[in-house]
Amino acid sequence: MGSKEKVKKPFYKKWWVWLIAIIVIGAITTPEEETETETATDTTKTEVVETETATETPKTETTATKESTEVEVETEEKEDEVPREYSAALQKAESYAQDMHMSKKAIHDQLVSEYGEQFPEDAAQYAMENLEHDWKANALKKAESYAEQMSMSTSAIYDQLVSEYGEQFTAEEAQYAIDNLK
Repeated sequence: MGSKEKVKKPFYKKWWVWLIAIIVIGAITTPEEETETETATDTTKTEVVETETATETPKTETTATKESTEVEVETEEKEDEVPREYSAALQKAESYAQDMHMSKKAIHDQLVSEYGEQFPEDAAQYAMENLEHDWKANALKKAESYAEQMSMSTSAIYDQLVSEYGEQFTAEEAQYAIDNLK
């Protein structure tokens, strides 16, 4: 009888892959209350801009009112220029970045995936170009999660962070996470 080699399971047959998938799916759904809060916040931001414009230089009340109306109209025009699907892709990307601590590449792949969000490539590209986030911080959060919840070794965490089948962070982002992992 020859020695038996242990056959390595494909990644999708491991229990932790499905656990992560369930967590991702659960985090994707957002309550309607958050959407209403974000809308209210956007309105407040517009009002602040109007107030700042009106108080920057001493002007007559009529001039300040005209400027604040122009700022409001410009803001509405910019929002109208962006297709709904583009802004939806950006909102979804922001959610993945903030709540799931995903990498830029992983978010893009999730947005265009036939098993994910199914956004067209141009909408996903728009989202990624307009998404501002600290990717190193996301890599660190993921590394901390792997270390705490799965008791993974440092080298295994690094491999998972940079893997094309894992988190898809850049080598620089993954190294930052490993260097700052406590």
